Amino acid sequence: MSDRVLISAVIITYNEEGRIADCIESVHDWCEEVLILDSFSTDRTREIAEKYEHVRFLEHDFDGHVQQKNRAIELSRGQWVFCLDADERATPELAESIRKFVQADKTNAARVKRLTYHLGRYIRHGGWYNARYRLMKRDAGRWGGENPHDTIILSSQSEWKSRRGPVLKGDLIHYSFVDLSDQIDTINKFSSIVAFTRAGRGRSPSVFKMLFKPLNKFVEMYFVKRGFLDGVPGFVIAIASSFSTFLKWAKLYELKKTPVSRPSNLRKDYQVQTDGE
Repeated sequence: MSDRVLISAVIITYNEEGRIADCIESVHDWCEEVLILDSFSTDRTREIAEKYEHVRFLEHDFDGHVQQKNRAIELSRGQWVFCLDADERATPELAESIRKFVQADKTNAARVKRLTYHLGRYIRHGGWYNARYRLMKRDAGRWGGENPHDTIILSSQSEWKSRRGPVLKGDLIHYSFVDLSDQIDTINKFSSIVAFTRAGRGRSPSVFKMLFKPLNKFVEMYFVKRGFLDGVPGFVIAIASSFSTFLKWAKLYELKKTPVSRPSNLRKDYQVQTDGE
């Protein structure tokens, strides 16, 4: 493989032996490089990934989703980078759209529609089916946002804020959770990251927000964004998202007002994300 390639698929991993093969296979045949940045998995993630010809498998301590994803982009060789997670799969239609888009080379980034499968169906409402930037020229932007809810921010702020970038045909299929129990585990983990990050940045807890933001989240997802059209799964998702919002504020209260200084389920190598990272 040459030092410079057209498209690098960029993935960060940790103990993904059950999902990494399907993820790689969805990009391996049309990306010249699949860059995997792993945070020292203890399962067979590396063994499985290195069976594929186009995979470059690197390791680095995990210090946050935003930081690790930006580090992976910097380590990639592609003129273009396609960013995805181990629980995501590019459909053949999306793969074809990406190849045509980068060959046309008319702009420096494109959005991709992410379609999540959960509770036995594809979720198309409630704000879960949307287009987000995942394909860009290597130097066109960086990951930002609040860990673990990261998002690509283009260097051209006006283009990012307008949210009018081109949307490619095809879907990025997202197998976010194994089941509802897995979703609850993820909510518990991610709310700890958010609360710890906010506490480290000096955010203060708010009983008012603890009371009313969960309700607002449910109304937004179930009614405003029409989550009710997804049936019972849409209702469950809206309730779970409301609970997630509650936990973020409750855990921030715990960190600032009790002797607890670090959530017990937070990875020991995780550090507070600082502004600008």
